[in-house]
Amino acid sequence: MGYRVVVAGATGNVGREMLNILAEREFPADEIAVVASSRSTGDMVDYGETGKQLKIQNIEHFDPEGWDIALFAIGSEATKIHAPRFAAAGCTVIDNSSLYRMDPDVPLIVPEVNPEAIEGYRAKNIIANPNCSTAQMVVALKPLHDAATIKRVVVATYQSVSGAGKVGMDELFEQSRDIFVGNSATPHKFTKQIAFNVIPHIDSFLDDGSTKEEWKMVVETKKILDPKIKVTATCVRVPVFVGHSEAINIEFEDEISAAEAKRILREAPGVMLVDKHEDGGYVTPVECVGEYATFVSRVREDPTVDNGLSLWCVSDNLRKGAALNAVQIAELLGRRHLQKAA
Repeated sequence: MGYRVVVAGATGNVGREMLNILAEREFPADEIAVVASSRSTGDMVDYGETGKQLKIQNIEHFDPEGWDIALFAIGSEATKIHAPRFAAAGCTVIDNSSLYRMDPDVPLIVPEVNPEAIEGYRAKNIIANPNCSTAQMVVALKPLHDAATIKRVVVATYQSVSGAGKVGMDELFEQSRDIFVGNSATPHKFTKQIAFNVIPHIDSFLDDGSTKEEWKMVVETKKILDPKIKVTATCVRVPVFVGHSEAINIEFEDEISAAEAKRILREAPGVMLVDKHEDGGYVTPVECVGEYATFVSRVREDPTVDNGLSLWCVSDNLRKGAALNAVQIAELLGRRHLQKAA
């Protein structure tokens, strides 16, 4: 006996990727419902490459009674309305928005990092998926933290436009086309031109001069990995369609060499180490698209601090940064608690 699974926001980038990954990983679902806003009702979406198509239902009218798991990719405002309704009906919500991430009664989970935190899900019957940039970073940091205890992290992100949804991808495409034919590139979704440019601004500004995206990376890393770790982040939008990259500098309590770090990362769950000291001996966003792994390259010692390392981290933000992590949480929930497919 399998699960009855709902994918909410099935017409968006992340929702479609959730369907692809459920199909790819052969998640034990007896039934899949796809829901979205009223404007998408009646549209058809593919269930991965199975050849099966699913009809979109209106989330406003959908009854979650009797459904086991709902993967939400509908944004904070809609989640605020529908997640409590689904959870109260006995359908566990795995939410990709930022709404519940810092709620003390909602576990924030990356299965390779803190699977034990899922034990607290029953408080609200909701589990939070972290920010895309946080997810890949903590996958890379966890095994190193276990080995030498991280004190401080300095990270600069290079985040693709798909993190801003389909409208972000469309804007990069349209601006690039306009520039090639000699037209002006007018920003709509982003605050400045994104084609052939980088923008050091993601989400809203806070009083201290940081952005909300940077704040998310700080507080989510502490909640998932260790509250004692100091984190500072600079988050930058770059003209890449899919795949987030991060330059990470780490200071440890204990001594750790680059060679030891590489040995640890080779064995770490969810990590793929690609680190050759030669032209092309590293991973870029182009190579990570469609992959499950968090790729780590350029591991080296930082001589400017005691016990310091620097590394480069790349992952498909629509997968590990969102949809894959949500499906992995569903798999973890099934193994540890629901156990219908045992």
